[in-house]
Amino acid sequence: MSHDGPPDPTRLIEAEERALLEALAHAEAALAAASGDPAAEIGALAALRAPIDAFFETVLVNAPEPDLRHNRLRLLSRIRQTMHRFADFSEIEG
Repeated sequence: MSHDGPPDPTRLIEAEERALLEALAHAEAALAAASGDPAAEIGALAALRAPIDAFFETVLVNAPEPDLRHNRLRLLSRIRQTMHRFADFSEIEG
Protein backbone atom coordinates (compact mmCIF):
# COMPACT_ATOMS: atom_id res chain seq x y z
CA MET A 1 0.00 0.00 0.00
CA SER A 2 1.33 3.41 -0.96
CA HIS A 3 1.52 6.12 1.65
CA ASP A 4 1.73 8.92 -0.87
CA GLY A 5 -0.90 11.59 -0.77
CA PRO A 6 -1.87 14.06 1.88
CA PRO A 7 -2.87 12.92 5.34
CA ASP A 8 -6.51 13.39 6.25
CA PRO A 9 -6.59 16.22 8.84
CA THR A 10 -9.84 14.87 10.29
CA ARG A 11 -8.02 11.67 11.27
CA LEU A 12 -5.26 13.42 13.19
CA ILE A 13 -6.44 12.73 16.72
CA GLU A 14 -3.32 13.56 18.73
CA ALA A 15 -2.25 17.16 19.29
CA GLU A 16 1.28 16.27 18.15
CA GLU A 17 -0.05 15.00 14.81
CA ARG A 18 -1.91 18.24 14.19
CA ALA A 19 1.10 20.30 15.29
CA LEU A 20 3.37 18.39 12.91
CA LEU A 21 1.01 18.89 9.98
CA GLU A 22 0.87 22.62 10.74
CA ALA A 23 4.66 22.81 11.08
CA LEU A 24 5.06 21.05 7.73
CA ALA A 25 2.77 23.59 6.06
CA HIS A 26 4.82 26.44 7.55
CA ALA A 27 8.10 24.81 6.51
CA GLU A 28 6.87 24.25 2.96
CA ALA A 29 5.84 27.91 2.69
CA ALA A 30 9.19 29.02 4.12
CA LEU A 31 11.06 26.78 1.68
CA ALA A 32 9.15 28.27 -1.23
CA ALA A 33 9.88 31.81 -0.02
CA ALA A 34 13.56 31.04 0.60
CA SER A 35 14.20 29.38 -2.74
CA GLY A 36 17.86 29.75 -3.57
CA ASP A 37 18.92 30.79 -0.05
CA PRO A 38 20.40 27.63 1.51
CA ALA A 39 20.65 29.14 5.00
CA ALA A 40 16.96 30.10 4.99
CA GLU A 41 16.00 26.70 3.58
CA ILE A 42 17.95 24.87 6.29
CA GLY A 43 16.33 27.12 8.88
CA ALA A 44 12.89 26.19 7.57
CA LEU A 45 13.73 22.50 7.87
CA ALA A 46 15.35 22.92 11.29
CA ALA A 47 12.07 24.33 12.60
CA LEU A 48 10.61 20.84 12.08
CA ARG A 49 12.86 19.24 14.68
CA ALA A 50 10.70 19.89 17.74
CA PRO A 51 7.37 18.89 16.13
CA ILE A 52 8.92 15.73 14.68
CA ASP A 53 10.49 14.82 18.04
CA ALA A 54 7.18 15.41 19.83
CA PHE A 55 5.35 13.29 17.26
CA PHE A 56 7.66 10.32 17.73
CA GLU A 57 7.67 10.65 21.52
CA THR A 58 3.88 10.68 21.77
CA VAL A 59 2.21 9.09 18.74
CA LEU A 60 2.05 5.37 18.00
CA VAL A 61 2.63 5.35 14.24
CA ASN A 62 1.80 1.65 13.84
CA ALA A 63 -1.60 2.01 15.44
CA PRO A 64 -3.76 -1.11 15.45
CA GLU A 65 -6.47 0.72 13.47
CA PRO A 66 -5.53 0.45 9.76
CA ASP A 67 -6.98 3.83 8.74
CA LEU A 68 -5.24 5.63 11.58
CA ARG A 69 -1.94 3.87 10.84
CA HIS A 70 -2.19 4.67 7.11
CA ASN A 71 -2.90 8.32 7.84
CA ARG A 72 0.08 8.56 10.18
CA LEU A 73 2.31 6.96 7.56
CA ARG A 74 1.06 9.55 5.08
CA LEU A 75 2.14 12.23 7.55
CA LEU A 76 5.61 10.68 7.65
CA SER A 77 5.64 10.57 3.86
CA ARG A 78 4.92 14.29 3.84
CA ILE A 79 8.02 14.86 5.99
CA ARG A 80 10.07 13.05 3.34
CA GLN A 81 8.47 15.06 0.55
CA THR A 82 9.17 18.31 2.38
CA MET A 83 12.80 17.37 2.96
CA HIS A 84 13.20 16.47 -0.71
CA ARG A 85 12.31 20.04 -1.64
CA PHE A 86 15.72 20.93 -0.24
CA ALA A 87 17.79 17.82 -1.01
CA ASP A 88 17.42 14.22 -2.10
CA PHE A 89 18.74 12.47 0.98
CA SER A 90 18.39 9.07 -0.68
CA GLU A 91 21.60 9.85 -2.55
CA ILE A 92 23.62 9.78 0.70
CA GLU A 93 25.49 6.52 1.09
CA GLY A 94 26.15 4.91 4.39
